[in-house]
Amino acid sequence: MIKKILFTTIKKKQKHIQYFCLSLILILGLVFRLYKINSPVADWHSWRQVDTASVSLNYYQNGINLLFPKYHDVSSIQTGYNNPEGLRFVEFPIFNLLHVFLYRMYDGFSFETTGRIVSIVSALITTVGMYFVGRKLIGPWGGVIAAGFYSMNPYNVFFTRVILPEPLAVCFAVLSFLFFIYFIEKENTLSLFSSAVFFSLAMLVKPFSIFYILPYFYLAVKKYGLIGVFQNKKLLLAIDVALIPFFLWRYWMNNFVRGIPHFTWAFNGDKIRFKPSFWMWLFGERVSHLILGYWGLIPFGFGLVHRSVNNALRMLLLGMFLYVSVIATANVRHDYYQTFLIPAIGLVFAQGIVIMCGSKEANKFVGVSLAIFSFIMMELLGVYQIREFYKINDPSIVLAGTEADRVLPKDAMVIAPYNGSTAFLYQTKRWGWPVVDTSIDEMIERGADYYISVNTGDIDSVNFKNKFKTVVEKKEYLILDLHSRTED
Repeated sequence: MIKKILFTTIKKKQKHIQYFCLSLILILGLVFRLYKINSPVADWHSWRQVDTASVSLNYYQNGINLLFPKYHDVSSIQTGYNNPEGLRFVEFPIFNLLHVFLYRMYDGFSFETTGRIVSIVSALITTVGMYFVGRKLIGPWGGVIAAGFYSMNPYNVFFTRVILPEPLAVCFAVLSFLFFIYFIEKENTLSLFSSAVFFSLAMLVKPFSIFYILPYFYLAVKKYGLIGVFQNKKLLLAIDVALIPFFLWRYWMNNFVRGIPHFTWAFNGDKIRFKPSFWMWLFGERVSHLILGYWGLIPFGFGLVHRSVNNALRMLLLGMFLYVSVIATANVRHDYYQTFLIPAIGLVFAQGIVIMCGSKEANKFVGVSLAIFSFIMMELLGVYQIREFYKINDPSIVLAGTEADRVLPKDAMVIAPYNGSTAFLYQTKRWGWPVVDTSIDEMIERGADYYISVNTGDIDSVNFKNKFKTVVEKKEYLILDLHSRTED
C-alpha cells in the first residue's frame, strides 16, 4: 500500500515537472520567434511570403470572399494567363482569414507582424500537440523532448514566424494525428471526427498534408486488420470528412485557370529526383546540416534504428520520404518546403534522446553527456546557418515601396519590376505588374499608371525616364508618371 502511494506521488510529481518543462519550452519558443518580428517582409523567401500577405491585405481592404482569393499581381508571370483580377487560387485561404480576423481584433501591430503572429500561434499549438503525440508514442519525457525540438530548432523557429500557410497546415496535421491516436486507444467517435476535421483543414491549407496519412493507416490496420478498416463505417465516413472538402475546393478552383499558378514543375520539373544532387541537397544540406546541424544525426540515428521505436514513427518518417521524393523539385529548390518534415524528425530525434539517456546496454553518463552535447551543437550550428535568413536582402524595395504608398493614389496601377518577384510590388501596396512583360505602351493600355524602379541604371529605367515625367527620384529608386510624357 505504501509503495503504491509512493509510486502515485512520484508519478504526479513527474507529471508536474513535465508540464513545467512544457511551459518553459512554450515561453522560449515564443521569445525566439519574436526576434525581428517587426521587420519588413523582405527577408528570406519574401517573394512567397508577400503572395500570402497580399491575399490577406486584399481581404482586409476589400472584404472577405473565401471563394475568390485575390492578390496584387495582375501579370501572367505565375499562371501563364493575363490575370487582370489578380485571382490567386492556391491554398484555401484559412490562413488569410485568421490573419485579417486577428488584425481587425487588434491593430496594435503592423499588418505584416499580425500575419507572423498567426504562424507563431500555430507553432505554439503544434508544440503542445507534439508533446502529447510524443507522450503516446515514446513516453512522457519523449513528449517533452519532441516539443522542445519543435519549439527551439533554429530552422523551425524561422519558418514558423513567417507569413506562409505551412505552419498552420502542420498545426492541423499534428492535431489530427494526435486525435487519431486517441481514437485508436479508446475508439471515441468524437476523437475520430476531430481528427478528420483537422486533417481536412490541413489538406485545404496545404495538400501536401496527405503524406502524413501513412501512420494513420498503419495504426488502423494494426487495430482492425486490413479488411476491418474497409468494413468500419465510422472510419470510412471520417475519410470522407477528411478528403471531400479538398476535392470540392480543387473542383471549384479549376474553373479559374488564370488564377492557378504553375505547379507541375514542383514534382520533378527539372528531372532531379534521386539524382546525386537530390540526395546532397535534401539529406546532406537541408536535413543533416540546416535542420539537424550534423550533431543531431546521432540521436536521430538512434531513434530510427533501435528495436524499441514505435513503428508509427517509422511510418510517419516514410511518409515524409515519399513527400520529398514526389515533390522533388520544389523541395530541392526551396528550403521552406521541409517545414513539413519537422514533426517526424522531431519525434524520431526525441526517441533517440530517450534511448541514449536510458539504455541499459551503454554507459549512462556517456549516453546522457553525448545526448546533451548533440542537442547543444545542433542548436549552435543551426543558429549560425539561420541567422542570415533574417536579413533584409534589398532595403531599397522597402524604401521605394514606402514612398510609393505615400505619394501615389490608392487606386493607382503600378509596374514594379523585380525579376518577376512580387516582393517589391507588395511594398507599394498597389495592384500591378512585377515585370515589364510587353511594350510600355501596351501596359499603359492595360491600366498601368506609374513605373517604379530600384534599378535606376537598367535599360528600361533609363529609357522610360526620358519619356515620362519623374515623380520622385532618389539614389535608391525612381518613380515615373506613365500618363505624363516628356517627349512629343
